Amino acid sequence: MSWLQCPRPRPYARQRLVCFPHAGGSASFFRDWGPALPSVEVYTVCYPGRAARIGEPPPTDLTAMAEEIAAAVEPLTSDDLPVVFFGHSMGAVVAFETARLLQTQGAGPQHLYVSGSRGPRLSNVRSSASADVYDDPEAVTAELLALGGTDAELLADPAFRALVLPYVLGDFRMFDAYEYRPEPRLTCPVTAIVGDADPQVSTAQSELWCEVTDGPFRHLTVPGDHFYLVHEPPFSLLTGTGVPT
Repeated sequence: MSWLQCPRPRPYARQRLVCFPHAGGSASFFRDWGPALPSVEVYTVCYPGRAARIGEPPPTDLTAMAEEIAAAVEPLTSDDLPVVFFGHSMGAVVAFETARLLQTQGAGPQHLYVSGSRGPRLSNVRSSASADVYDDPEAVTAELLALGGTDAELLADPAFRALVLPYVLGDFRMFDAYEYRPEPRLTCPVTAIVGDADPQVSTAQSELWCEVTDGPFRHLTVPGDHFYLVHEPPFSLLTGTGVPT
């Protein structure tokens, strides 16, 4: 299956935006972004083990996955149209590693937006007590509810939990196994965004993204929790028309 989904191709777009979902997330999380951004061609990364790729095993190595994503994204950088990356939570780290790989090939993004994520030096330090949570479906369910990204009614459905928990747990395990390397540093601008009520990521932790680039760095704190972007997507920021409020 393809690593990228683009429901609304735009031959006359002014920019391409590649979105990287959170742990347990799928391309559908960004389904409304294409219609809301008429001047942008929106692509979403499709992780294995869910949605259209449900028959594939969940990924186990974040850096190896980034290598495959980079190969899929590289053709998008072959013309003069700017390519921008947006990653949320775990997706921020996947976007970062993909950007580094492409940069070594002379095809890096023009901007990296990292949302709801600790700087990668701390990114896989989870808020839960230990990896023992993986053996307790109820603990995983409670953590998903605390983050606010999954509907409580859906999580109460045993059939839904049986479907999603395997790839959620797979993403958690993969993320915990990730090892940050400080080099190579990016050269593109990096913007970090965090919700002021995020229970998972503090402002200070989000600001650590300044360590990954030699280019300009900007940090923004916006109203909301870990999934602030569900209610207030940062569209104006991504199109250069303003700052999310």
